[in-house]
Amino acid sequence: MNALIAFSLKHRVLMLTLCVIVFVGGLLAFRQLNIEAYPDPTPPMVDVITQSPGLSAEEIERYITIPIETQTAAIKNLRVVRTISLYGLSDVKLQFTFDYTYEEALQQVLNRLASLPTLLNNAQPQISPVSPIGEIYRYKLTGPPNYSVLDFKTLQDWVLQRRFRAIPGVIDVIGWGGKTKTYELQVDFNKLVAYGLTLPQLLQTLNNSNINVGGNTVNIGPQAAVVRGVGLIRTIDDLGNTMLTQSGGNPVLVKDVATVTVGNQPRLGIAGRDDEDDIVQGIVLMRRGEQSMPTIERVHAEIDRINSTGILPPGVQIERIYDRKDLIDVTTRTVLHNMVFGITLIFLLQWVFLGNFRSAVIVGATIPFALFFAIGIMVMRGESANLLSVGAIDFGLCSWSRASSASSPIRTDMPSRWPARRRPIRSAASCSTSSTRPPPSTVRSSLPLASSSPGSFRCSR
Repeated sequence: MNALIAFSLKHRVLMLTLCVIVFVGGLLAFRQLNIEAYPDPTPPMVDVITQSPGLSAEEIERYITIPIETQTAAIKNLRVVRTISLYGLSDVKLQFTFDYTYEEALQQVLNRLASLPTLLNNAQPQISPVSPIGEIYRYKLTGPPNYSVLDFKTLQDWVLQRRFRAIPGVIDVIGWGGKTKTYELQVDFNKLVAYGLTLPQLLQTLNNSNINVGGNTVNIGPQAAVVRGVGLIRTIDDLGNTMLTQSGGNPVLVKDVATVTVGNQPRLGIAGRDDEDDIVQGIVLMRRGEQSMPTIERVHAEIDRINSTGILPPGVQIERIYDRKDLIDVTTRTVLHNMVFGITLIFLLQWVFLGNFRSAVIVGATIPFALFFAIGIMVMRGESANLLSVGAIDFGLCSWSRASSASSPIRTDMPSRWPARRRPIRSAASCSTSSTRPPPSTVRSSLPLASSSPGSFRCSR
């Protein structure tokens, strides 16, 4: 340590240059540092969700939940299994130890589910994309008064969901509130019987008609035309004009036996905000392990593109409800405020109590120097900062500086009543060991870096 201090004192210009380089590099690294709102402290957990409409909670538990739980029970490093069985829904949460990463745990679960026997009603287990810190953005749809929550929900499911899922770093978009649009047939059974049809025949004909079929080709000179039958239903009129059968050489259409209307699925909940009782909102979920700020910036760019390029109908806009960027900005401002306040406080304490301006500057400069050095190391390692880690670094640096300022050796000029002679500069250790008995009070030593003016050393008891 003495050799390092001596080298630093001998090459002051080099040390000052290195300090400036660390400051500049730290500022540049801070601009590239990815800052998260908070870390994910939970161990790897895989959530297996299975839906089977029509089954009661007891049947879901017996025929779906228990087989999945039994199939995945032998996975290595599996710690806890929690299951929930509801009407038409099975939820199996598999929590692993930290010996596995999330990707390794997910792969083990997928391998087990691949050999799972066929479940009742051909139910297919799915992996939930939800994570504890996955929600990064929440929005709602607004528009003219003539737009209902049914229209907003349709735009959410068929336009916005697909565009947000295509953003790198986004795993899924969940829609809340509104009504799910359906096309309903109000069948007149008297007319149905009069044409000699049954309800199963009507449903089967609709399913078979809602397809496109390909034919052969017709050669027209040097060219060939493709022949195909177009039967996909796109509008209500297409649904009403679907042919069911013929009677007396005349076609019998769907509109002859039923009325086609637009309805909605039964609602199981409602979403509201402030004084708005019924709204449609969406939640953007980030993929596990992705960086928050780059993903949020891509989401912002996509929202600006959607609102400004006419992708949505005229007057319909995406309005922000929650944005994790706000929390990240608050975290960054808090850390910077604490750092500036800590530097100022330590500088003033050093200057007031020690009476040496240069020593106060040196001690105060250790805080940004250490912080920028730590940020540079984090950027080089590809690590992300968060509220806990950055706050701990900032608080630790301030606390360390306060402790070091109280114990670091500082060289100051002695009182003027000893101007005639100078005592040789000795270390605190040699001063304390030269005494025949331990000193009852603290030892003050000197650091030549603090002042270039001559001074003397004193051991007080």
